[in-house]
Amino acid sequence: MRGGGLPIPRLRPYYTPMNPYLLVGIGGALGAMARFAAGGAIGALPNGFPLATFLINIAGSLAMGVLVGVLAKTTPQFQNEIRLFVAVGIFGGFTTFSSFSLDAITLIERGDILLAGAYIVGSVILSLAGLWLGLSAMRVVL
Repeated sequence: MRGGGLPIPRLRPYYTPMNPYLLVGIGGALGAMARFAAGGAIGALPNGFPLATFLINIAGSLAMGVLVGVLAKTTPQFQNEIRLFVAVGIFGGFTTFSSFSLDAITLIERGDILLAGAYIVGSVILSLAGLWLGLSAMRVVL
């Protein structure tokens, strides 16, 4: 308080209780729009293999590895906000294993068991490899 008047509020406009939700929400909307665009551009193979979801999950995992590698080495001032906006929001909206699960079950229910198996195993192994590759690359670069 100054001169007996009202206390001067300490404004921290960047840190409000709603900001984490806004960061995740806006990032998620951007990621979902990017996923929709990529899915439309890539499509599926003639045999029904969900190529778009397959490639999006791998690319998103690679990007996540790069981001985590950068954040781990650089520790920027707004690291938590970057993580919320990009990792949880954008990448969460862009890569989704709910779509993966739906595509896998659809293949199984259609009777394409071998194709479903290739899709499931390939998605998991190559997504893990993509994340490892991105993280390893950032450990070398940074």
